[in-house]
Amino acid sequence: MGVLALGVQFPGGSQGRALRHPALTLGAPPFSDWLERMPIRRGQTQLALVPPYEKWALEILTRADYDDYWKHPSVNPREHWDRFPEMPILLVGGWYDSYTRATFQNFVGLGANGRRPVRVLMGPWTHGSRTMELSYAGNVEFGKPAALPSFDELHLRWYDRWLRGVDNGLDAEAPLRIFVMGGGSGRRSGAGRLVHGGRWRDEREWPLARTRFTDFYLHGDGSLGTERPREERSATTYRFDPAHPVPSIGGNVSSLRDVLPLPAGIADPSYAGSGQRTGDIMSPGGFDQREGPAFHGCRPPYLPLGSRPDVLVFETEPLQEPTEVTGPIEVVLWVATSAVDTDFTAKLIDVYPPSPWFPLGYALNLTDSIARLRYRNGRERGELATPGVPMQLTITLYPTSNLFMPGHRIRLDISSSNHPRFDVNPNTGEPIGRDRRRVVADNTVFHERGRESKIVLPLIPIDPSRS
Repeated sequence: MGVLALGVQFPGGSQGRALRHPALTLGAPPFSDWLERMPIRRGQTQLALVPPYEKWALEILTRADYDDYWKHPSVNPREHWDRFPEMPILLVGGWYDSYTRATFQNFVGLGANGRRPVRVLMGPWTHGSRTMELSYAGNVEFGKPAALPSFDELHLRWYDRWLRGVDNGLDAEAPLRIFVMGGGSGRRSGAGRLVHGGRWRDEREWPLARTRFTDFYLHGDGSLGTERPREERSATTYRFDPAHPVPSIGGNVSSLRDVLPLPAGIADPSYAGSGQRTGDIMSPGGFDQREGPAFHGCRPPYLPLGSRPDVLVFETEPLQEPTEVTGPIEVVLWVATSAVDTDFTAKLIDVYPPSPWFPLGYALNLTDSIARLRYRNGRERGELATPGVPMQLTITLYPTSNLFMPGHRIRLDISSSNHPRFDVNPNTGEPIGRDRRRVVADNTVFHERGRESKIVLPLIPIDPSRS
């Protein structure tokens, strides 16, 4: 909240500013503290000092149903594709950005019927204007080719072609250029990062025409495979306590930062740059899915996330051949709950076997998402659940592109929280953003005949000629 309050025009002139700056910068509770007392209440946070921001924050917190508010062009371009000018469009995104899904949706929607040239460049990056000049995301190194020499030069070439008419070869290039992550040595780099590697590849459509969408089913023994479950009765139940959510270890996030104390010798925040004033609450990108002191909400003894009783782990046997997953991903679950509302989360992971560089192996997060049970039948209107009644729920993960190497495992984690990447469901069914109670929910995932839970993976045939 302190981040939002920086740099605004306060009412009351210089006197108002003189009163508000100390309240916002000297001893104000950091945003990370407010994450432990959500939802925020009107007039109780430092946002009350900037009423327009407080009003906006409470609106996006409490307007949960998909109504006209969320169809405005500033937040939902897909509702207005037909109104976009017929001009060339360049979309740049990252596999660990918070807008990965929207980037591909806009590529398809804006490029429909060939009305305008639309290009996508999708790298192994996090959100930001300079992250595409880095070869790593989080704790994962992708190699020098992953980094653009200059993001400015990329823009300049685009504008040269479409504003100045320069024939610079842009027309002959494929409309889609993606970075396929994986295939690296698995060593530890000099900076301590996992060398995951990857390579660039040109494509012409999304999803890729040669995609083989393949069902991988969840089984009661924790396995994940293409065979359907045969058991007549098989389910796993875990207890989800909103007071103790699963901590987020990396992922797709654009901005979740704290305001830090002013540097020594500086009393006026206007003399301190934002880079000196803010720090990550949640680090975006790829990380070993193991708790640690650097991650919000983690407590000693810092064990693997998969060891928590509220995290269900399903994984394949070690792969015998390279397996590429590139495209949109869905998880379809059969679930039940003891509550009237709850959440279910899903996370796709590339599991490295133990090695001299990572003796405990490395569970690399690739993509994740969440679904709120009250919206299982659509986002327009929430419908509370009947406790104990099985129902189907679809979780749409962010698209990704990864080459799983031989010896690795494909893993799917299922839980009911991923905090602070996503807000925590109190399980009470109260209006979202206005709840005052929390209840523990016993959540069940079915993996039985007739109630098969699965992840649908976009498998891409390995073609040596495209390497």
